Amino acid sequence: MSTLVYINSSNGLHKSALEVVTYGKKTGDSVTVITTGNADAALLATLGAYGATKVLVDRSVSGQDAQQLTRVIASAAESIGATTIVFSHDLIAKAVAPRLSVRLKAGLISGAIALPSADGTVNVNVFSGKAFGAVKVNSTVKIISLLPNSIQPEAAGGSADVAEFNGNAGSTSVKVLNTKKPEGEIPLPEAELVVSAGRGLKGPENWGMVEELATALGAATACSRPVADIGWRPHHEHVGQTGVAIRPNLYIAAGISGAIQHLAGVNGSKVIVVINTDSEAPFFKAADYGIIGDAFEVLPRLTEAVKKFKAASH
Repeated sequence: MSTLVYINSSNGLHKSALEVVTYGKKTGDSVTVITTGNADAALLATLGAYGATKVLVDRSVSGQDAQQLTRVIASAAESIGATTIVFSHDLIAKAVAPRLSVRLKAGLISGAIALPSADGTVNVNVFSGKAFGAVKVNSTVKIISLLPNSIQPEAAGGSADVAEFNGNAGSTSVKVLNTKKPEGEIPLPEAELVVSAGRGLKGPENWGMVEELATALGAATACSRPVADIGWRPHHEHVGQTGVAIRPNLYIAAGISGAIQHLAGVNGSKVIVVINTDSEAPFFKAADYGIIGDAFEVLPRLTEAVKKFKAASH
């Protein structure tokens, strides 16, 4: 079986790219990667360590137009006779995978959390992460988008051949005037540790304690939707059903009540720690560990404890 994996290499190779290449290797005999833009060929060749045999690069498009990207990926899939196409389950996949499904008459499994079973069934999150669903498609070509942090990248050495590719992208109907990318931060979908806070912190001037704990842990920072909506924190930090869905190994939430919309974006976390003064906060029901207390007291003490632990371990 031939597998095609799409990766977004516009800002280097993130963990999500390595995850989908590893996933592709485990679902097919041969893995070809398709990407766009001006990524360095030497960097792309390193994907061979994760199972890719070849990397196709269409440098004529940036990947910001979903219709162009759909045409490029479809062209790549047809050129190699791909029976499986794999994406990371991000904004690009949400825009492109359904279009590609129609174009190739391929079944789509969106938000996979595990490898296909022996009969081709794939587990996904359903009902906003409250349950698991087993999905199987019978089309000749199938498309799978993988939720970040669902599997670990596996490197085994090797190098991939990198080749230029013309995917016949056609004209674009999208004009990008400006692009702003977060710098010096751990991207939320990539983060294995996340410290988040809500309106319980009372104002943006108090976010220093969240950032201090995140720095001590080597974690990303996040927030609830109301915090982003009122401008306390940037929107790219908003996690939840209408924000970024994350699956870190550790999610610490301070001053967040835990509305169902927020839980839908974080309940895939391996361990959830909730800090809240309200013992009846809904979030405690989903938490692995709960601290009934004031975030203004608990967060600094956690930071101090983490620093002491790290100092002692060295």
